[in-house]
Amino acid sequence: MGKVTGFIDFPRQVSGNIEPIERVKNYKEFILPLSDEAAKVQGARCMDCGIPFCNNGCPVNNIIPDWNDLVFKQNWRAALDVLHSTNNFPEFTGRICPAPCEAACTLNINSDAVGIKSIEHAIIEKAWENNWVIPQPPKNKTGKKVAVIGSGPAGLAAAQQLARVGHDVCIFEKSDRIGGLLRYGIPDFKMEKYHIDRRVHQMEAEGVTFKTNKNVGENVDPESLIKEYDAVILSGGAEWPRDLPVPGRDLDGVHFAMDFLPLQNKVVAGDKVPGQIIAKDKHVVVIGGGDTGSDCVGTSNRHGALSVTQFELMPQPPEQENKSMVWPYWPLKMRTTSSHEEGCERDWSIATKSFEGKKGKVTELIASKVEWRDGKMQEISNSDFTIKADLVLLAMGFMGPKKNILDKFVIEKDQRGNAKAFTDGEKAYYTSREKVFAAGDMRRGQSLVVWAIREGRQCAKSVDAYLMGESNLPR
Repeated sequence: MGKVTGFIDFPRQVSGNIEPIERVKNYKEFILPLSDEAAKVQGARCMDCGIPFCNNGCPVNNIIPDWNDLVFKQNWRAALDVLHSTNNFPEFTGRICPAPCEAACTLNINSDAVGIKSIEHAIIEKAWENNWVIPQPPKNKTGKKVAVIGSGPAGLAAAQQLARVGHDVCIFEKSDRIGGLLRYGIPDFKMEKYHIDRRVHQMEAEGVTFKTNKNVGENVDPESLIKEYDAVILSGGAEWPRDLPVPGRDLDGVHFAMDFLPLQNKVVAGDKVPGQIIAKDKHVVVIGGGDTGSDCVGTSNRHGALSVTQFELMPQPPEQENKSMVWPYWPLKMRTTSSHEEGCERDWSIATKSFEGKKGKVTELIASKVEWRDGKMQEISNSDFTIKADLVLLAMGFMGPKKNILDKFVIEKDQRGNAKAFTDGEKAYYTSREKVFAAGDMRRGQSLVVWAIREGRQCAKSVDAYLMGESNLPR
């Protein structure tokens, strides 16, 4: 694969970016794709390892060595075909995937992994530039109708796969635009929304129908969908946020992250948003150290916050993992995102005890240091401290899907409150109710975009087999 000695001859190079001082002035993407020559060199680093764990490290099982070799040979068109064979939307994953494939790269045992994500990004960008991404309408129609609830990555992937084999697919989206979390959760500076729009246009040409402002369970009756359609796929997101029930939680200025991020995306899209939560000239505290918290940091900096502080309950992870112990699995280690580079104070092992305020508005946060003792998280004596806070954003993850939609479809839930459905066997992605399937975050809980795409594709295969008796769709 690639150049036999490429991994020895060439250092790892990833996509460049615009400097923080410049990129915080707007909401545009700031990652710069690799040039053709740079991508060729990075493709050359993919060694003929014989154990491509990258394929399994990737949730959609991208055939990574093959398209790395094709990029090295500058056969970009074939590289796109290989990439699209496993991934419907590489422009999404090439931007916002954390790249577990790179953690699983054989080179990562004792060197620097192949820059897989950067190469993926380069392939799909060249494809769009050259008009290689075209609709693939079915040759024949089956006469079967499928309703897909939710237009996030799982719903989009399932819908596209099913439309391409001839089913009539209709996507129901509760928001005013298509895309789910991609549209209103991911900030524009990480992924601009024209990427979604291009795929919507492609899917419309393939026969998919999109209906917005359709909140199933509210203004769309679930029972009527079950009667009208031959199959229904539940592919909504994990939208039930974890709350922080401490004194002062009801003060003005304490918000869930997802009450903050979507509003900015709407503003970028040109909408007028009365009552938008603004971080300008405020001391912002973000509670939660994950990706959503990082997105709050980046957005607050672009608003013009006076300061941004991010707290995480768990201890600070190590700077470097023990590769011999964890490879090829995704390691727990210290990660600094692009948003952190733009300006942020971070602290770990912090528990929030209360919010204090004046005239009903939050002004301070009282917290303490904690540690693990006797198998429990316990407060450290005399470690209380106070920090100024005009805006507090709760980004502590999600408990699962909103219960009302699962209840209204009358389907069984698992122990975590997600739609109960298994991923293997003849009835993969079947729920407890006839004709109803579940995929993505609504089934597995909050997860990555790449996992949602995987589940959408696999669910599509199960639905196709259910409708037709067999399926030739890839999993």
